Amino acid sequence: MDSIWDLANSHLRDLGLYEPGKPIEETARECGLRVEEIVKLASNENPLGPSAQVRAAMQSAIGDANFYPDGGGFYLCQALAQKLEVAPENIILGNGSNEIIEFIGHSFLRSGTEMLTSENAFVAYRLVASLFAAKSVVVPDRDYRFDCEAILAAITPQTRLIFIANPNNPTGTLLQQETINAFMARVPNEVVVVFDEAYFEYLDNPPDTLQFVRANRNVIVLRTFSKIHGLASARLGYGIARPELIRVLQKSREPFNTNGIAQAAAIAALADVAHQAETKRLTDEGRHFLESEFAALGLPFVPSVANFILVQVGDGKALFKKLLRRGVIVRALGGYNLPEWVRISVGTMPQNRRCIAALREVLSA
Repeated sequence: MDSIWDLANSHLRDLGLYEPGKPIEETARECGLRVEEIVKLASNENPLGPSAQVRAAMQSAIGDANFYPDGGGFYLCQALAQKLEVAPENIILGNGSNEIIEFIGHSFLRSGTEMLTSENAFVAYRLVASLFAAKSVVVPDRDYRFDCEAILAAITPQTRLIFIANPNNPTGTLLQQETINAFMARVPNEVVVVFDEAYFEYLDNPPDTLQFVRANRNVIVLRTFSKIHGLASARLGYGIARPELIRVLQKSREPFNTNGIAQAAAIAALADVAHQAETKRLTDEGRHFLESEFAALGLPFVPSVANFILVQVGDGKALFKKLLRRGVIVRALGGYNLPEWVRISVGTMPQNRRCIAALREVLSA
């Protein structure tokens, strides 16, 4: 045997790895900066962090850290069901919504099947298809949006899943209700449609995709506590689907996949609507500021409805490195086949101003 790859599943050899935004601590080490000097606007995180009520709930839950958590997350599922007006049986919890994407892959993808998505959709969809040796069918965008007509035309007898991120990451664009309704009216019921709604709470007038769950369609809606709730490090997301579909997904869920501290935090976060409102207000203000500054700099950008903006800078990787040396972390998008673009998350107003000042300095140089 020459290599361990002779034993490993062959389709894993060329499988790419998800590259997260660069951590603050790593940047500090590499650039010789103090942690407090660095502004991270790379991973669409909530710059306010979790609320005081959530931190108190987490602190209280630490006292029970010696016990295994409730594997099914009974109380959190009850709280979610009440908020969403569904049954607890409609909900599955994940170690981040990314884990639920993997549950979906376990359940529906294998060699000879196909997963459909858009060219600039969240890269995790293609990674999970490759993980299960399925084929990724990637449809071109239209104006940086999902082209639903093209997706419908690409459905074949081998299609098992369609992933639609709404709002989409990294473009920040949104499919409106009318478009979604027309799309769903033509999707065959044997195809499972996944609406990934990680940024749902940032929307002023969000589309209703839970109507398809209530209508017993093969639809899975994904949401997360990582974004507006400020709990990215706690790793907790959830999926909503009809009970039979949830039972299928539960088959691949590991025991105790969501920890008790995260569950306590999520219950408190759901109840703290004031923190959510303040986060949204801050995000709206910051997004408008950044977009006006990009326009003033003559930088093309995609108008966003989320807590990040896609902006064209010429050489995304080079700009990323230059900003990094100035203590500002953004996200280069070569992995999305968008080498001329960067994605910049909305921070606090001081962070946003620091980013623009560094950007002006780089561009003038």
